[in-house]
Amino acid sequence: MTTATGTTAADAGATTLVVLDMAGTTVADDGLVERAFAAAAGPLGTESGTPAFAAMLDHVRATMGESKISVFRHLAGGDEERAHRANTEFERAYGRLVAEGHCAPVPGAREAIEQLRADGRTVVLTTGFARVTQDAILDALGWRDLVAATLCPADTGPHGRGRPHPDLVLAALLRTGAADDVRRIAVAGDTAYDMRSGRRAGAGVVAGVLTGAHDADTLRAAGATHVLPSVTALPSLLAAAESRDE
Repeated sequence: MTTATGTTAADAGATTLVVLDMAGTTVADDGLVERAFAAAAGPLGTESGTPAFAAMLDHVRATMGESKISVFRHLAGGDEERAHRANTEFERAYGRLVAEGHCAPVPGAREAIEQLRADGRTVVLTTGFARVTQDAILDALGWRDLVAATLCPADTGPHGRGRPHPDLVLAALLRTGAADDVRRIAVAGDTAYDMRSGRRAGAGVVAGVLTGAHDADTLRAAGATHVLPSVTALPSLLAAAESRDE
């Protein structure tokens, strides 16, 4: 993107890499996480309708945005085998729901991504789901070629750390080479874990959106630099910030 002075967006200190969460941010969740969690109850030794299940579901809600295998490790009390069985059942159930048509973009999300790209920014989609589930969502929406890269926790290295660690954001930077300074990264997500991940990665913009799991106060408490009604407001936010800097 070229400014009025003839310099590029990068020269002006503009945002050159945008890292977007999927479920709740660019993809409408529609309660799919909670519905899929019911399928994971068996390996965790509980079943829907019990007090134990309700307590576990509360934890799932509170940790929206975190890597799902990390959530199941906690719920399984550190039992790695049970955690992986529960995660497998969860991912299988979520994929089934997606295949049945229970998957749609947040209204205007695709257009927002296309605008970000038209403005000269590299866009990466990230998730706390496993790769198989992420791919199922991308296929259902026809988003395979929409962005420069798509990343899940397994793509961050041997430890496969998801949010709230900074790894997904930094992996997006390393994968694309789209920014020469972490302050030129913008992160957007709907959960406190997205905000913490962005702040820990040093992103210059960490925007919370109100189309998913957490409210404005929760997002701000976790470090959001901005709170937006939806991801559709992000292109204009970044453009306005750069206009002020010219």
